[in-house]
Amino acid sequence: MPRYCLDLDTPAGGFIDSFLIGNGWLGATIAGGIGTERFDLNLDTVWSGGPLQPEVDEGPSRLIPELREAIRRRDYLRADELGRALQGKTWTQSYQPLGAIELTYADGGDTTGYTRRLDLAEAVASSSYGTVRLDSFVSNPDGVLVATATGDGVLTLDSVGLTFASPHPDTHISLSEEHGIRWLVATARVPVHVLPNYVEEENPIRYDAAAPAADGTVSAGMGYAVVVALQRDAETGGLQLICSAASGYRGHDQRPTTDFTALVQEAQARVAAALEVGTNQLRLRHRTDYKGFFDRVDLDLSASGPAAERAELLFHFGRYLMIASSRPATEASNLQGIWNVDVRPAWSSNYTININTQMNYWPAEATGLADLHEPMFKLTRELAEAGAVTARRYYGAAGATAHHNADLWRFTAPVPGIPQWSNWPAGLYWMAAHLQHHIDHGGGAEELKTETALPVFRAATEFALDMLVDDGAGSLVASPSTSPEHSFVVDGVDVAITAGTAMDQELIRETLASFVGLADPSDPLAGRARDALARLRLPVMGPTGNLLEWDDDKTPAELGHRHLSHLYGLYPGIRITEAGTPETFEAVRRALYLRLDNGTGYTGWSQAWVLCLAARLRDSALAERSIGGLLDHLTSRALLVLHPHSGWPGGNVFQIDGNFGAVAGLTELVVQSHEGAISLLKTLPASWASGRIANIRCRGGHRATLTWRDGALASATIVAGREGELVVELPDGAITVAGPSGPVATRPATSGVPGRRRIAWHASAAASYTMSSI
Repeated sequence: MPRYCLDLDTPAGGFIDSFLIGNGWLGATIAGGIGTERFDLNLDTVWSGGPLQPEVDEGPSRLIPELREAIRRRDYLRADELGRALQGKTWTQSYQPLGAIELTYADGGDTTGYTRRLDLAEAVASSSYGTVRLDSFVSNPDGVLVATATGDGVLTLDSVGLTFASPHPDTHISLSEEHGIRWLVATARVPVHVLPNYVEEENPIRYDAAAPAADGTVSAGMGYAVVVALQRDAETGGLQLICSAASGYRGHDQRPTTDFTALVQEAQARVAAALEVGTNQLRLRHRTDYKGFFDRVDLDLSASGPAAERAELLFHFGRYLMIASSRPATEASNLQGIWNVDVRPAWSSNYTININTQMNYWPAEATGLADLHEPMFKLTRELAEAGAVTARRYYGAAGATAHHNADLWRFTAPVPGIPQWSNWPAGLYWMAAHLQHHIDHGGGAEELKTETALPVFRAATEFALDMLVDDGAGSLVASPSTSPEHSFVVDGVDVAITAGTAMDQELIRETLASFVGLADPSDPLAGRARDALARLRLPVMGPTGNLLEWDDDKTPAELGHRHLSHLYGLYPGIRITEAGTPETFEAVRRALYLRLDNGTGYTGWSQAWVLCLAARLRDSALAERSIGGLLDHLTSRALLVLHPHSGWPGGNVFQIDGNFGAVAGLTELVVQSHEGAISLLKTLPASWASGRIANIRCRGGHRATLTWRDGALASATIVAGREGELVVELPDGAITVAGPSGPVATRPATSGVPGRRRIAWHASAAASYTMSSI
């Protein structure tokens, strides 16, 4: 199998084994059927519901003083009772399918040699058997899905079956033919409300037949249009299908439209323009655009054998999915990226911002896709704006907050439910952290800092300062505080609300530090943030030396819980390091193994987080075990990372964050840059004996390329992102450094990590420096 290709020998048996193609906003799920292909379609802005309606009562913030007093008295049963009273009454909305094109393009006779391939270097899905072949891609430059069928067995245009299957009632479908082109147009409205799949009510999906306003807008239940053209392809002699779609979304705070005439015109204009271009040119433009992202970075483990090659393919596949599901000006990638076939998808296919949305973007900076981070920044900025009302209403606090669920309409309130899920007001802190990661990697354009980062960190800082209380010993802790989706046990009862959980303390520290770093030093809020940082209590260690999840050694409800929130400071945070905080570093190791010994990592995204932590811990054996766990047990045949779910058809749900978290972890095994140095080959798995990784983006804007043989560094090239001292950490051994003008004088730098050393030299911006092993 070629390095960048995923080959399978049977059609998909369901969604999780399908190939996913997309251009950032238009997605298609392809089964690879024999003679008949089904294209399940999605648009990134088609969700149920509509703009949030203001809550008119006074809100429950009056309960905060009583809740804090219950926490202070360690009356956690009362705290949970009050926490439930602090929850909202509504849920997020759900990401929606558009429906499916079904194209019967050939007889299913001779299926000899059937194969389907997803070419990750070209972003093209194909299926072939006998002499018949179907190629499909979604073009970003042209905004269309293109499918071409070629071969002796392809049907004539008038014999082809072309239908549309919609999951929504009152879908209007029209078929026509003009000038040798067959047209299909479908229009529909999505539900006005869809309850999450785990909420049991009699009518979980509601549609609205009410007429729109005079301007075509509705309060909820947007319209959409799908337009398909099918013709004989003059260039290939086969069939060519071109499709596009248009959404009634007009902004998270604007009424969506059901003006189907305008929506059809929008989609049809893209299809008509593409019909004028020709298949070869459409594919070339798609290829050029896509490879402009994909070719920025490479990982080659082909010299290391089959196990390593499987890991390499997982790396390429994750980057492929990011390019296909997140582009500048699109919506952020949700729980399933931009692909979903269910009106009531698992966990609403929403933005779950207590890990999953953030993990979607963990590899963006390092793997050359920083510009694809932009949709998350837009989401974060708009959550900060929407979350100001939530902060005042539920906490009586300044600034802004967001809880664990968000959606297209920028929902920020705590949902009704169990406190371990609902009562976590730290979502905005974690979303904001990605802005700092972007700046640290050299992406700190002034416009981003002033228009997004500074306002977001200001809002998050104002809220954080109002959430901090004295712990009775002079330190500041967040109150109320929970650890995402986990509980502790009191008198045989699972409870969740306390003060100063490890994750909240880490996130608040990062938030305050980021604001201080961006703000004018004379800003009074920056002064308050500096004072709070000086008093902020850091996560604490337990009597056995493990890092604690809560403010003391509470009894966890699940020893092997899937979330690893208390280990945030090691990854994705950067506070805890082997050289800088050695005692805490070992406490993280103990805490992680306590979780592992009791079964954590049983979901794909959780196992991906384990991989990232193993990389930071320099635990190569654990990294190898984690990669095996992902590939052998937690991915589908189509490499989609899974969340086992006994209540879901088939027993598994695709969650795209696991794919992205895996890419981040695989990268960190070879290149890290969070400890004031570019660290090479820090956690190389034993099965990765020889290989090469190219153009990994490091903090400071530097880029690293390196080759290793037999587990040892052979050579490395660093392109400096800025003028100044450049520090590189590498395994012990003699090394030479050459720059643009010849040999470079280096000096030793303090490492503090056994078996490794650091060298430093003065670098010029954009200059290339080559290190060679002696």
